[in-house]
Amino acid sequence: MNCGLTSGWVRVGVAGGLLMALAGSANAQHAGFVLFGEPNPAAARASLENKFVHPISGPYFHEDSFITTDVRTWLLYHKVDEDIALGGGHAMVAAAQIRVALTNWLQLVAYKDGYTWLSTPGLETNGANDIAAGLKFAVIQDFESNFHLSLGAGYQFPWGDPSALQNDGEVRLWGSVNKGFGPFHVGATFNYFIHTSPTNGDLGNSDRISWHLHGDYRLCDWFSPVLEFNGYHNLTENSSPLAFHGADVGNFGTGLDDPVITTALGFEVRPIEKLGFRAAFELPLTGGDQLFGWRVTLSMVLSF
Repeated sequence: MNCGLTSGWVRVGVAGGLLMALAGSANAQHAGFVLFGEPNPAAARASLENKFVHPISGPYFHEDSFITTDVRTWLLYHKVDEDIALGGGHAMVAAAQIRVALTNWLQLVAYKDGYTWLSTPGLETNGANDIAAGLKFAVIQDFESNFHLSLGAGYQFPWGDPSALQNDGEVRLWGSVNKGFGPFHVGATFNYFIHTSPTNGDLGNSDRISWHLHGDYRLCDWFSPVLEFNGYHNLTENSSPLAFHGADVGNFGTGLDDPVITTALGFEVRPIEKLGFRAAFELPLTGGDQLFGWRVTLSMVLSF
């Protein structure tokens, strides 16, 4: 009866070993970088002249590679695709994230929480989201060339409200990379999710992956335009009462042949150095059965 859970933890061990091997390889091959140690203060200060923008879209899963201490608040308005069984409508999500730099190379990341209000012709409900947290390890911090690489692992506790399309337990393993070219910055994140809830429990579950691409340009000290892409792919197909892909909203165990890929155009405004206000408008690039109609994301970042 526990085969799904047991095999899931076996995959956790295998994937974790691969991440450790990657970290060891990076440590062996990159001499002269800051590897699990103190960054060069002068170089770190210089890098602030070309400051990166933290990801805006896909906030639960789009993680940059920096070790920071900050609070990020989120307000999302999500238009539901009218072609799926729910028949259109919308959802709103309010959430906050906390990141704490425990050392110069280790960060605590509380990346998912919040509350969801869902209003569609097929479903009218609201409830708490699942809670997720993890640790991020900075494998490479090269401030002189503005190259950063991090690995992370976290767990999502199935404490959310099932009626709000929540209540999924899963392990998350991720890697993220960022590179600056003067005022132009790029980044990428890859996530591997291993479900630990019963395969056919609640709405159904699937192992899945997601990827996220980021670009921003620091036009001046107070403004940066941002362009991002997000992709969500299920690795297995399991029976579910919801016959559409959940993207970053929830794990429904469906949509194996219908990945969701989106693009988001946004910006960040910085009235003062430690405070950023951000906004993005996001549209799907793929068709098929999915929750994504369009989305507006509003966010604030307060750094310490």
